[in-house]
Amino acid sequence: MSEQTNENPQQYPEQLSDVLLVMDKEKKKIQAVTGVDENGNLKTVDATKKNQSQFMRVDRAGDLFTNFFSNFWRQLKDPTHFSFFKVPAKEAVETAKEMQKQVDAPTKEGEAVMAKHEVKEPKEQQQEAKKDVEAPQATPEPQKMQETQEKNDYRYKAEDVDWNYLAQFGIDQDRLKKDGQMDLLLKGYKTNNVYPTSVNFGAVIMRTEARLGFQDGEDGKPVLMMYGVRHEPNLKSPFFGHEFTKEDRENLLKTGNMGRVVELTNRKTGEKIPSIISIDHLTNEVIAFRQDRIKVPDEIKGVKLTEDQKRDLKDGKAIYLEGLDFKNSANKNAYVQFNADKKYPEYLFGDKAPKQTQEQDPKYYRGKTFTDEQYKQLTEGKTIYVSDFKDGQGHPYKGYVTLNKETGGYDFSFKNPNALKNKAQPAEAHKTQVGVNSEGKTNEATKNIREPLKPEQQTPKNTRQQQRQNNPNAPAKSKGVRR
Repeated sequence: MSEQTNENPQQYPEQLSDVLLVMDKEKKKIQAVTGVDENGNLKTVDATKKNQSQFMRVDRAGDLFTNFFSNFWRQLKDPTHFSFFKVPAKEAVETAKEMQKQVDAPTKEGEAVMAKHEVKEPKEQQQEAKKDVEAPQATPEPQKMQETQEKNDYRYKAEDVDWNYLAQFGIDQDRLKKDGQMDLLLKGYKTNNVYPTSVNFGAVIMRTEARLGFQDGEDGKPVLMMYGVRHEPNLKSPFFGHEFTKEDRENLLKTGNMGRVVELTNRKTGEKIPSIISIDHLTNEVIAFRQDRIKVPDEIKGVKLTEDQKRDLKDGKAIYLEGLDFKNSANKNAYVQFNADKKYPEYLFGDKAPKQTQEQDPKYYRGKTFTDEQYKQLTEGKTIYVSDFKDGQGHPYKGYVTLNKETGGYDFSFKNPNALKNKAQPAEAHKTQVGVNSEGKTNEATKNIREPLKPEQQTPKNTRQQQRQNNPNAPAKSKGVRR
């Protein structure tokens, strides 16, 4: 949560402060910024002498203003709806008049005035997209899948950081060390945690939570960057020329990954760069990563990847792997997808399974993705026996699957279609379970039982269910409380 106040906007000496002017791109009106309300809406007044006492004033020092504007930008609900301009406080009213003239009747001279004072979208707002679409850097955050990472040298030295200066923003060196974040920062990565930060400009006090990172300063020494937490990802505005489709937005909000490669436009050169897009799950920032810089490992958790699987990962798609060597989990299967923010493949469990995988993957059927070997057998015209399908209530069931070459779809049966070769029918017992739990059918022997049927269940499983079956209108028996 952020907090902004304007209790004493004259506290900064006029010659040391700047004023933020803004143009609403729809209204085409130049005004002065006074702050941001708690809902992320921009607060403004007309840029007149009468209103000067309300103008938001900020320290014009380079690093201070950069950090201020980065966090200020993040507080706004729709920052791309506006154009911002930084002008000296004593010139604010007159400059606003000149800018309004340019808006009303454009001239080359007026265009130069606007360009001189315009404040561009913060670098960290474009963060990884800038780095990877325009000047890609090293792979960050060597965490969950360390086998996919290369060993990186330190990029910065702790002694080059002005820790006393950073303390003014609430950055505690000891806490970063204790949290295990110092190495990440000095290697040029963002922290894996968000930290409370505050910036006191006298006229404006800003408090927010942010991920932290370093970037090169003009003297080559590290400069602190604060990646503030946004209310939600901005998926309504174009991102480096890409317009998000409905499916793009759904995938990003559900899994954090868009699931496909798109061409992003380098704003400096106009170059079209194939890239994948993800969401920073800590800050809700939109992140891009160049496809040609994606490094896919040969194996993940003991499972060797096929060339098709490697290609899918580079294309931003999710793949399903079985038999993963998770040391602290009984679950050995998971979807895996490359994440643009983390710069390595991540695991997607449960409801994070991406929509594109479920709807478009030819290996996907009845909530399950076939292994490469199973899919190979199916395409060869063989019938396979699957023992780990899940019904609508999450219970396992078994059955036989065959690829129908006429329709291109799959045929399912509880009985083995090739009964002459194999008379055993172990899946038949699951027929009632799936019909009741997944298809809404009824079974006379269990129609009054309220709980989902268990695998192979054909009749009431205990006395309580039998009583419910015999007398469906009887009130539920209370267990009572022991005294």
